[in-house]
Amino acid sequence: MALAAEAKTKTISKYRTHKTDTGSPEVQVALLSQRILELTEHFKTHAKDHHSRRGLLTMVARRRRLLDYLKAHSPERYKTLITSLGIRR
Repeated sequence: MALAAEAKTKTISKYRTHKTDTGSPEVQVALLSQRILELTEHFKTHAKDHHSRRGLLTMVARRRRLLDYLKAHSPERYKTLITSLGIRR
């Protein structure tokens, strides 16, 4: 369930920190959040898809680790990211 190329480039361009940025924690968290939202929609119709659910849990854990890193190293970037993504209400 990879993201469509145009949706991925749009997300990268929205959350990047400089012109050639593709791997900053902000971009990685935004891409993971987008994939997590797509998978949660998938599970509304396919409740017994346990293999994909394991992948979802892996993505959530990876996003949590990235957010912890960002919070420890740059709290202001963390705050702006979670408010723009709408997580950690």
